[in-house]
Amino acid sequence: MVLEVTLIDVLPGREDDFVDAYQLARPLVAGSPGCRSVRLRRGLGSPTRFVLLTEWDSPDAHEQNFRRTDRFAQWRALIGGSLAQPPLAEYFTDLQPDRALFTTT
Repeated sequence: MVLEVTLIDVLPGREDDFVDAYQLARPLVAGSPGCRSVRLRRGLGSPTRFVLLTEWDSPDAHEQNFRRTDRFAQWRALIGGSLAQPPLAEYFTDLQPDRALFTTT
């Protein structure tokens, strides 16, 4: 499983429009094969910044079952008018317990 973290900057004054569009667009992502969960969070200090957290079976599941389908075009059409710039996305994976970066004593 991978976590896709997407930073989304919205045009000032368009935050509510973005949230409304996201509510309509969310099923397009959530219903894609290989999508395990989708959550949207809003910045406290930066109210025009949102973080979309999407869990996928794999990067390929995201690419093949969402990005390369009509679902993605529909998603972009719904949220695109509120975006200040293209979103920035990156995949993350859990560290194994024995590979933890920090330990407690």
